[in-house]
Amino acid sequence: MRVEFDRDTCIGMFQCVAEWDRFEKDTSEGKADLDGSEEVEENVFVREVPEGEEFDAKFAARVCPVDAITVYDDDGEQVVP
Repeated sequence: MRVEFDRDTCIGMFQCVAEWDRFEKDTSEGKADLDGSEEVEENVFVREVPEGEEFDAKFAARVCPVDAITVYDDDGEQVVP
């Protein structure tokens, strides 16, 4: 499972931070950061979801008010949102 985070879309509500500790607050820019991620295109970050953290990653994506977080299963199919 992997998560994709579009930092441009992020509006800094930080609801994801409360749901999955892989997200961190960047208060200087008013955006979240995805810890351990790799920038795959400008302001789009991807990381694998560690085993046992799938529920938290999905929940972080579900609570994002602007759908800046997308979760894909191991086959590359979008599962959230």
